Amino acid sequence: MIPDHAHTSLHALHLELGAKMVPFAGYDMPVQYPAGVLAEHQHTRQAAGLFDVSHMGQAVVRGADRVAALEALLPGDLQALAEGRIRYSQFTNDQGGIKDDLMVTQAGDHLFLVINAACKAADIAHLKTGLRGDAIVEELTDRALLALQGPQAALVLERLAPEAAAMPFMSWRPLDVGGIACLVSRSGYTGEDGFEISLPSGHAEALARRLLAEPEVRPIGLGARDSLRLEAGLCLYGSDIDETTTPVEAALVWSISKRRREQGGFPGAAIIQRQLRDGPGRLRVGVKSLDKAPARAHTPIADPDGRVIGEVTSGGFGPSVGGPVAMGYVQTPFARPGTEVRLLVRGTPRPAVVTAMPFVPHHYRKF
Repeated sequence: MIPDHAHTSLHALHLELGAKMVPFAGYDMPVQYPAGVLAEHQHTRQAAGLFDVSHMGQAVVRGADRVAALEALLPGDLQALAEGRIRYSQFTNDQGGIKDDLMVTQAGDHLFLVINAACKAADIAHLKTGLRGDAIVEELTDRALLALQGPQAALVLERLAPEAAAMPFMSWRPLDVGGIACLVSRSGYTGEDGFEISLPSGHAEALARRLLAEPEVRPIGLGARDSLRLEAGLCLYGSDIDETTTPVEAALVWSISKRRREQGGFPGAAIIQRQLRDGPGRLRVGVKSLDKAPARAHTPIADPDGRVIGEVTSGGFGPSVGGPVAMGYVQTPFARPGTEVRLLVRGTPRPAVVTAMPFVPHHYRKF
């Protein structure tokens, strides 16, 4: 047990299952179970993994001006978001940097937000001071969040909630899951099909046990969650994106609609619009090592002549790839896939190549 760290409602279950616990974002969280990270990663790619992501923040924004008020804080297009649909976006600062990335759901009479654990106190404060007009934010502190991910996730969940099978990717709806009132989204952060299930904290252990009793499901820790999202080319806040990186530099332009690009109206809009017009000085890219040496975060990236042109932000062994994978930022002239670079691993230049992401194809269920 990690002293002075908060516990999720599944803490006792993690210990019962033999999890190795580590401090993460202020919580005592499972990094792996006895099977180990490699087995957990492969099981999620092949069947279904259950993740406790209750450390994430959940909040709602209410009021007649909620859409316009929240749009003033982020570049995502919420006006065009239909009821029951989800949009990925980012809170930006006045320099266009990313304060946090988040999911926004159009839930009818309110907007439902999922924010990062390490940022949630700052995000809630930002919303309380930044929302204008008839719009208020309420943090939901009594809810847990489970992620069921993998190619057999839908098969499992439809046994408890038959309506889940027909949900498309990035959709959301209230569902009765095994007799528990839940808010279910078809989303996740592994690159696989799957669901995130928000429910009252007091019911989380019962639902987790019910899901783990299904033959396809095993518990998965933070270690495999990180290797899965890295193979999927997905950013980790605080590593791959932060207040010094803009959505354009981070290759997240796809998350900004044409209307928002043209109209602006969010913090740092002028800087982001200039980068959209002229191009950024650096870009987030995938990098694949041509030998077996993995490049960890902060490994310098150099050109073939040894001149440093960037830095790795996330890296490690990709179990599904069968070798090391990394992502990071390089000067824009070196960002084209196929460009030869060097990874300075402990000072030794290792051959590598800039690679398109994801490293493993996404398997989202888009219908």
